[in-house]
Amino acid sequence: METSRIISLIFQEGPLRLTFSEPKSADEGAIRAVLRPVSTSKGKFQLEKQIGTQVFHENWPENEALSRALLLFESFRRLNATTAEAEHALRKTKKGKLLYQKKQKPAVSVQQEPHNRQKNYILKEGEDIRPLKDLGIFTAEGKVAASMFDKYRQINRFIELIDDVAAKDPRQSWHVVDFGCGKSYLTFVVYYYFTKILKKEAKIIGFDLKKDVIEKCNRLALEYGYEGLSFRYGDIANYRPETKPDMILSLHACDTATDLALYHGVSVQADYIYSVPCCQHELNAMLKPANLSLLADYGIIKERFAALATDALRAGMLEYAGYKTQVLEFVDFVHSPKNLLLRASRRKSPLSPAQKEKVAEKIRLLLAEIGAEPSIVRLLGFEDLPTERKNSDVSGSEETHGKQL
Repeated sequence: METSRIISLIFQEGPLRLTFSEPKSADEGAIRAVLRPVSTSKGKFQLEKQIGTQVFHENWPENEALSRALLLFESFRRLNATTAEAEHALRKTKKGKLLYQKKQKPAVSVQQEPHNRQKNYILKEGEDIRPLKDLGIFTAEGKVAASMFDKYRQINRFIELIDDVAAKDPRQSWHVVDFGCGKSYLTFVVYYYFTKILKKEAKIIGFDLKKDVIEKCNRLALEYGYEGLSFRYGDIANYRPETKPDMILSLHACDTATDLALYHGVSVQADYIYSVPCCQHELNAMLKPANLSLLADYGIIKERFAALATDALRAGMLEYAGYKTQVLEFVDFVHSPKNLLLRASRRKSPLSPAQKEKVAEKIRLLLAEIGAEPSIVRLLGFEDLPTERKNSDVSGSEETHGKQL
């Protein structure tokens, strides 16, 4: 079957996502491109091209999408496409041979799942949730695409973790800040949850250090009609709130940027803090466990221990600062492996001196074992540290503070 016939078939079936990869030339042009259907005044398809480290976007009219896709594929060797009916894999070898595979799939209805998988999801099929459609999780008809069911479930899980507290909270207006929002798909879904499901007013601000990402997200917010959602370019280290946030989100702020997010959440006395830490390098470099020297002999074990110790200290410091804190297992909807999520709710009444001392003693013991004092301890001002160390800033590169911001 010829390339033109295969790509034409993909468009006939209703494309949800086309991913072009393996460029023929690595010297120039896009190294990857993703085409997906959108509903805008400028076109029915949007192409996202990665050239070097930059990402560019352009909108295609529906009547030109097929011909442009055919032309684009001439620069690549591989095309993976998801349609409402099937998964398509097309590859052109260096010798010009065409390899093609099609795997038929039905769109999955949540109501048609096996009994042990049925669940009353907060984000329901049939609802017009634009971010989920643009992600390819929902088809144009609002059904869950079979290949996207896991992501659908994972996003619902995160919303459930917010719903656990937000649904019981009587406030009618929410101010949420998302540090390191990235491409912000989850930020859009959180806005949908507050405004369309809870029927509350919401002002949500996402921060990131990538200007092109901020521009794209602000455009999408306008297209979706999400008036209370906006995105700003800025480093988390320089954050100064205009008004007190009710909730802080920090999903994958790298290394000590997570600590800065927690620090800001505590400083402004946000009622709720959600954090999924990642790229935790600081303590791994500082670690000198006198009584646990065997850990240092095995790099991967030391790295994982450092990550767990860091999160334990973060949870403990939040408790010490007056938050009821939970550490939950969370399957990241972007990267897929199981991560830890910190969920902290500010206590209505502070801990008693005896309760606070009990938390402090646990923190002291762990600090003594690891032989280091990571940023979260200095930032939140643990009482047992000298004053000059309490007030010291977190050192680090722009990459540390803003890889995801």
